[in-house]
Amino acid sequence: MSTALAKPDMSNKTAIQFPQISNFLDELEALNREIARRAFGLFQQRGQLNGWDMDDWFRAEAELLRPVPVEMSESADSYTIRAEVPGFDAKHLSIQADPNSIYIRGKNEQKEERKGGEVKYSELSATELCRRIALPSSINPEKISARLVSGVLEITLPKATTPKTIEVKAA
Repeated sequence: MSTALAKPDMSNKTAIQFPQISNFLDELEALNREIARRAFGLFQQRGQLNGWDMDDWFRAEAELLRPVPVEMSESADSYTIRAEVPGFDAKHLSIQADPNSIYIRGKNEQKEERKGGEVKYSELSATELCRRIALPSSINPEKISARLVSGVLEITLPKATTPKTIEVKAA
């Protein structure tokens, strides 16, 4: 009896296509890994001298992420956040919220232009942004609305309704 294993016939099999990262937290984790890789590269460029870890990290963040200036205002029933995101279309932005914070993420892919046989490349078009904003009180994540007008993202966050206290009466 032979103990050799036969290779399976793969001629009629199709390759498995894995879906792109769809979970927002997975995207943030991937971004964190990219920043760590760049920070380690900066560490190596400095001759691997310890003591400048945070400087390397902040420089890597500054190189990879565009800052997102925000303005937050409050009314009786909602918060409004205005974020400057010039150069981003609505399709490049994603927003995720939990009851106490909101995450704004954007990725503008690199663009390639061809003129004849020549390829032009610009790193100015390859930008990414990520911002977490902590909120002073709870919101209702199900009722958030957002719109993008002239490079300004406006997000309306309705406040969560306060729980009603019910008096218990003795029988």
